[in-house]
Amino acid sequence: MTAAPDPTTTPDDEAATAAREASEQKQVRLDKRARLLEAGVEAYPVGVPITDTIGAVRARYAELETDSRSGDVVGLAGRVVHARNTGKLCFAALQAGDGSRIQAMVSLAEVGEQRLADWKELVDLGDHVFVKGEVISSRRGELSIMVGEWSIAAKAILPLPNLHSELSEETRVRQRYLDLIVRDQARATVRARAAAVSSLRRTFDSYEYLEVETPMLQTMHGGAAARPFQTHSNAFDTELYLRIAPELFLKRAVVGGIDRVFEINRNFRNEGADSTHSPEFAMVEAYQAYGDYDQMARLTQELVQNAAMAVSGSHLVTLADGTEYDLGGEWARVPMYESLSEAVAKSWDKPTQPPIITPSTTVADLQALAATVDLVVPHETHGKLVEELWEHFVKPSLDRPTFVVDFPVDTSPLVRQHRSKPGVVEKWDLYVRGFELATAYSELVDPVIQRERFVEQAALSARGDAEAMRLDDDFLTALEHGMPPSGGMGMGIDRLLMAITGLGIRETILFPLVK
Repeated sequence: MTAAPDPTTTPDDEAATAAREASEQKQVRLDKRARLLEAGVEAYPVGVPITDTIGAVRARYAELETDSRSGDVVGLAGRVVHARNTGKLCFAALQAGDGSRIQAMVSLAEVGEQRLADWKELVDLGDHVFVKGEVISSRRGELSIMVGEWSIAAKAILPLPNLHSELSEETRVRQRYLDLIVRDQARATVRARAAAVSSLRRTFDSYEYLEVETPMLQTMHGGAAARPFQTHSNAFDTELYLRIAPELFLKRAVVGGIDRVFEINRNFRNEGADSTHSPEFAMVEAYQAYGDYDQMARLTQELVQNAAMAVSGSHLVTLADGTEYDLGGEWARVPMYESLSEAVAKSWDKPTQPPIITPSTTVADLQALAATVDLVVPHETHGKLVEELWEHFVKPSLDRPTFVVDFPVDTSPLVRQHRSKPGVVEKWDLYVRGFELATAYSELVDPVIQRERFVEQAALSARGDAEAMRLDDDFLTALEHGMPPSGGMGMGIDRLLMAITGLGIRETILFPLVK
């Protein structure tokens, strides 16, 4: 009978007990390691004579009849995740890195008395072991290896967590290696991410884009409105920044004649962390000479839909909570100013007429509207107020994939003025399941206007806006050599996985940054 829990036990007591038990188990396992070495046996050999993988054996002998022998001998290795020692016959479940398992049967008749005793005394849960033997199907129909010889491939000094209890989120994030051992979903997420990234590269390749690498250490941060991380180079005795975006270097590549270019790599932004933001994240950016934001929208839709097919086999994806989400079809386009005016009108409950928000609406009128919903906007400019009001009134209503188009000029310093709508720029943000997934521009390639925009950003920085861009003379020099009309896009890889799987950002990043 299981004893009733002690009501006086605190979480700290339980943690101390768990730590003590782990320490005791560690010492037991260290003693076993010492015994192996004393016997002249490697606890961590350089290799073992593997002939097959667990997955390959399971596939090859899937039709083996119950209680029968194949006559074939294989050598394979895996981690012991379950063990049962019963007299003259021991059973162990061996798990490969992909989660596939096979049963190993270690019997007195096959390995002899000493090796059976060694197995019982020296092999623990978590150990990697090599087994060689005939492939059989047990009397219960379990595909198994009837072990003729075995050896330790790597001795685990610390025990595995309880495989029948779910790991806490904290443990999953901080000790992802345990998460990968224990949880099918963790392994599936890694594979899904790899499939999505591979799909992105195939799609870009089909349109003859070239993949390049640009600097992560930069003397001037730019390409996005974000706080940078700062560091120091001893070799150059200068302050450097971890890049917040690859944009300005990829545009330099377009100036140099690489007409279709993309990069998949890491960015760093010294900002908050939550369910959709991480200080270190992966991103894809792409630029196409003689393209615009409309072409980038078509490309981005294809990139996302192809990635969904690569991960899920369909545009209708099943999310982590079991619900389905449709990434198929043509995605809607919603103008920012018009959608904001419509949303304000729907929620308006005052006797006056609801305001119509346009690029000409004054900062004072926007501030007054923000005050009606207790919205506080730092560094209040026209564009920042419009975007914050849009996020308050419109963003919560977005669920289907939606391109939000035509942004304020003053929040988009790298974007071309709209060809027919005064006061806005040719930019869109793509929202999927209510969060921003990607953004794209018709790029600003006029170096004179770009310099003016940088000067305006510098003024914002002087007034305390830590996210404002700096004037980048080297980039302006590149533009002055002539950049063709271009479209550019950027998309978060972590968020792409969120869109396809329904997981939070810390689950889609293999090793996320945590305090």
